[in-house]
Amino acid sequence: MDLSQISSGSTGIGHGNGGVVSNNEQDEAKQNLNQVINSIQKVLGLLHQLYLTVSSFNMASQLPLLERINAVVSELDSLQRLSDNCKIQVPVEVLNLIDDGKNPDEFTRDVLNSCIARNQITKGKTDAFKGLRRHILEELEEAFPDEVEAYREIRATSAAVS
Repeated sequence: MDLSQISSGSTGIGHGNGGVVSNNEQDEAKQNLNQVINSIQKVLGLLHQLYLTVSSFNMASQLPLLERINAVVSELDSLQRLSDNCKIQVPVEVLNLIDDGKNPDEFTRDVLNSCIARNQITKGKTDAFKGLRRHILEELEEAFPDEVEAYREIRATSAAVS
């Protein structure tokens, strides 16, 4: 994740102040995330060095191998400590997709498509109720014109007040 993708409030960090995030908290969250990213990159570099050492292993390279293993373990421990300060929430579905070897962007696309579909269903229901209300008012106006006029005046007055 690139730090430029983090906007105010989209870091997934929970706050007890109603979701309002101060600039200091944002800066601290970004700094913590930077430290975790740097540590991950260091672990990847150490793992690459370890791979090179293992792939060309001989008895003379045993000491460098042990040193690299210790460096990986030490950096993983550091990464664990740093990650405790970084409160990013990842949906379990995304982790399952990654485990299955799929692109996590599929999850985002599916969630957006689901939201769009639900929004269209809700809009259809809203439009249906508006049509029903309009139809009922037309029928009531034919049967009880004075009462409907009084109703419309009450609605106009209450709408003006609020």
